[in-house]
Amino acid sequence: MNIRRAEEKDMEGMNKLLCQVLMVHHNGRPDLFKGDTKKYTDEELKALIHDDMKPIFVGVDEQEQILGYAFCVFRQYIDDNILTDIKTLYIDDLCVDETKRGQHIGKTLYEYVLKFAKEQGCYNVTLNVWACNESAKRFYESCGLVPQKIGMEKIL
Repeated sequence: MNIRRAEEKDMEGMNKLLCQVLMVHHNGRPDLFKGDTKKYTDEELKALIHDDMKPIFVGVDEQEQILGYAFCVFRQYIDDNILTDIKTLYIDDLCVDETKRGQHIGKTLYEYVLKFAKEQGCYNVTLNVWACNESAKRFYESCGLVPQKIGMEKIL
């Protein structure tokens, strides 16, 4: 597998995986997530692909087929009243094609993102995982991530 920055030619494969992620969330929380849409319009996805503050990495096979992706966002709060100036790379979305899971693609993508974050001078890498996504929680825990904060809700 080769990991590289996403390009516009990757949009079809990325959209396929974005739909897979959406269905995991929709099936887990249909009260919050629609099941008949996609996360980004094509215009929004094109803009993200070209945004250096929101790098997207794709893992591709020899035929350039998308095996997985990692959508990332740089975050830093300079001169904030309460937060330090640390630079964070936030993983907004990490997905491996459901037909390719169990082949260490996700772990390889995650380790690539860690290396990239270190090279960019980041203090940490963060992400959020939905409580209904038990397999993702187990995966991130196996990668050594620990809870930083916990979001809670009461449905009325």
